[in-house]
Amino acid sequence: MNIAIYPGSFDPVTNGHLDIIKRSSKIFDKVIVAVARNPNKTPMFTIQERVNFLERVVKSIPNVEVDHFEGLLVDYVKEKNAIVIIKGLRAISDFEYEFQMALMNRKLDKSIETLFMMTSYKYSYLSSSMVKEIGKLGGCIGELVPAEILEDVQTKLINV
Repeated sequence: MNIAIYPGSFDPVTNGHLDIIKRSSKIFDKVIVAVARNPNKTPMFTIQERVNFLERVVKSIPNVEVDHFEGLLVDYVKEKNAIVIIKGLRAISDFEYEFQMALMNRKLDKSIETLFMMTSYKYSYLSSSMVKEIGKLGGCIGELVPAEILEDVQTKLINV
C-alpha cells in the first residue's frame, strides 16, 4: 500500500489545503493528513480543533485519515509506513523553504521522498494566516475555508 503523509499546522484548514488533499488522494492508496505540533508557532486553534475540522472536511474521501504528531516528521513517516511526504506550494517563496526541509528530511532518512504539489491557481494567494487576519477583522472568509467548518472558524476568530 502506498501511503503518503500530508503534514501541516492547518490553523485552520483552508480550501487550498483541501485541494491538495483531494488531488493527492487520487494518487496514493492512503493519505494521512497529519496536524503537526510546532513548538515555534502559537496556533489559534487547538490540535483537537484542527483535527476535528479536518475530519469533518475529509469525511467523504474514503482513503484519507486525519492524525496529529509532534517530533521529527521523518520519525512519524516511518511509524506510519509511509513512502512520501506531500507538500503544497503556492509560490517560489514556499519552494525555497520546503526545498530545504525536503533536503534535511532526506538527510535524516534517505528512504523518504517528498512530493511537491502546486496548488490550484485559484488558491495561490491563500494562507491560514490570511484567513485568520481577515476573519478577526470581520471580513468574509466564506470562499477561503470549507463550508463544513466555516461557522466554527468564524465564531472563534470573531471572539478572539
